[in-house]
Parts: sequence; structure tokens; C-alpha cells
Amino acid sequence: MGAEPFSQSQIQNQNHNHNSRHAPLVLGLQPFALVDNVATVDWSLLRQISGERGGSVPVGIEELNGILGEVKTHSHDAHSPMKTLAGGSVANTIRGLSSGFGISSGIIGAYGDDEQGQLFVNNMTSNGVELSRLRKKQGHTAQCVCLVDESGNRTMRPCLSNAVKVQAQELMKEDFMGSKWLVLRYAILNLEVIQAAIHLAKQEGLLISLDLASFEMVRNFKLPLLKLLESGNIDLCFANEDEAAELLRGEQNADSIAAVEFLSKYCQWAVVTLGSNGCIAKHGKEMIRVPAIGETKACDATGAGDLFASGFLYGVIKGLSLEECCKVGACSGGSVIRSLGGEVTLENWQWMYKQMQIKGLPTPTQMHANEYSG
Repeated sequence: MGAEPFSQSQIQNQNHNHNSRHAPLVLGLQPFALVDNVATVDWSLLRQISGERGGSVPVGIEELNGILGEVKTHSHDAHSPMKTLAGGSVANTIRGLSSGFGISSGIIGAYGDDEQGQLFVNNMTSNGVELSRLRKKQGHTAQCVCLVDESGNRTMRPCLSNAVKVQAQELMKEDFMGSKWLVLRYAILNLEVIQAAIHLAKQEGLLISLDLASFEMVRNFKLPLLKLLESGNIDLCFANEDEAAELLRGEQNADSIAAVEFLSKYCQWAVVTLGSNGCIAKHGKEMIRVPAIGETKACDATGAGDLFASGFLYGVIKGLSLEECCKVGACSGGSVIRSLGGEVTLENWQWMYKQMQIKGLPTPTQMHANEYSG
């Protein structure tokens, strides 16, 4: 495994592992544990794959294996081999909060009794994520192929069809007790579990963060999404510019500012990320625009939005201003696109801490020191 660099967050998390009553501060609901297979591919391979480029369209196991096979035959001439790691938007955010920001985090979901399931568990454990709410089941663990083109844009094909997942009726009040935040990603397939989790989390006084997932998800299942927002249960909402455009499709004014305004009617915090153009966010009456940090050209955009969410949530939890929350998000989002896959390398965490220091933002280690001296 190599050395564990984040001893401080590891120590914090160990305390939580042995005392379930001392619940993680942040919980992520990811009904399906998921393993990402990330590879850099050329355009010719992308042309062979059905569905829009840049999006995320579910595939069956045969199609998944077909794509994996194609990638393997193509990859011997590529610079980088395929990378396999624990994935899924929520897992990426939670792992980032735990390993990069020292925020105690746990995940709710299910994994299969297969090689992929064990890989997911090992990866999350080594990053200090608390797994007592992750259920082991007989069957397959979900997988996703993330294909990254020369421009760093990624096309995702998740396979969930025969995978194990946590069901709505399996969730318990105890899962949420003592935590402060619940991180969710919108998905029609998981709508029942999401609604059950929100119901229990709100009874326990948790704040809820929702990510809009993909432009296809917003386009095809807009009504249930609007109902979710209108319920008033979503405290923080993240959308990228494509999802924001879908949300306001057909409206006269459908730009990112209009989307932030729209989301802020229902949520305390509304954020629209704009890729290399940074982000726009609104909290209360304050609206702010912050540029991106780091290289504008991504090596791989996988996880950029997920890690932006890690940084933004860290800022909110630590009581930073809206502008500072956006800047921390820009630093963490900028850190993950420097290498392949949705997990930040040690070298890129160091890069992020340096960026935060340059911008005068409190780094996790400073925060930690201040808490002890205070």
C-alpha cells in the first residue's frame, strides 16, 4: 500500500471506527458500491460506443465487458494503462473529505462478495472512510467504464443492471444519528432509497447536499427532481453547466446565473460549476463568481465536480465565507484533474494545500491546530 500520508485524518477516523455512537460528521449515500475502470482512449474508440459523448449512459454487463475488452486491446499503445479504483460520485466526495480534508466521513450502501467489492472496501478504508453502514451482499459489485479523450473529457458507461444495492427498507434511523450532513447524488434508479434516506436524515436534523448527476438524468427525469427540490429538504445543490442548462431548458433565460437563482429558491446554498471557467454560487442574498484554480486543461475531468463538492462542503462545515467555500472547491476540483481517475494522489493533495496557502485559505492542518489551541 505504501505509506499512509494522511495520518491526522486517519487518527481522527480511527476514533470513529471503534465507536459507532460517535458518528461520522458527513455521510454519503451511494446505494451501489462502484468500481471505476478509467482509461485514456482515442476518438476512434469513442466513435464505436453508443450514446452521447461526454455523458453517462447505463449499459448491460455484455456491453461493459465489450468496452473493457476494446480498451484493453487499444491500451498497449497508450501512455497509461487502465486504472481501477473505488468510484461513484458520492464515494469520490466522501473519500476526498476524509483523506484530503480530515473530515470524518462514512458511506451508506452495499457491495458484492466479489473482487470488485473487496477493492472498493480496501480503497475506502485506506482513505479513512468509515464503513460500518456499508452492507456486504451476495452478488456483483457495480462497475463503470470512464473513457477519457485527448482533451481530458470523460465519457462514462456505468453497469448497475445485476449489481447489489442497499434497499430503502434496509435504512435505519441509527444510520443517521449523530451525523451533520448527508451527501446524495440524484438518480432515478435510486429515487426510493434517496427519499427514504432524506426522510430519516431530516428526522435526525441532518443537512442534505444533492448533486444533479448528469445532463441525461436531469433531461429524462426532471419532474421527480423538481419535486425533490420543491420539498424544501435539499439544503445544498451542485450542478454543472450542462445539468443547469437542462434544468432550465425551454425557459427564455437558461444561463448559469439563472440556474443558480432558480436553485436558490429551494436551497440554502446553490452552486453551478463551470469547468475551466470556475463556478457561480449563491447563499442567502449573496451571489459570487470564482475562477478555476490550476491548469485549465484537464488531464482527466473525472471527479472534478465530486472533489469540488468535497472542498465546498469542508468550507461550509468550517464556517468559511461563500467566496472561501468556492475557492476551496476550486482548489480541490483542480487537484483531481491533474491525474487519471477520481482519487486525488498524495502529490496532488500537496499541490492543493499549497494553492490554499497562496490564496490565504485555512488548510486542514491549520484548522486542526487552531481547534487544539482554541
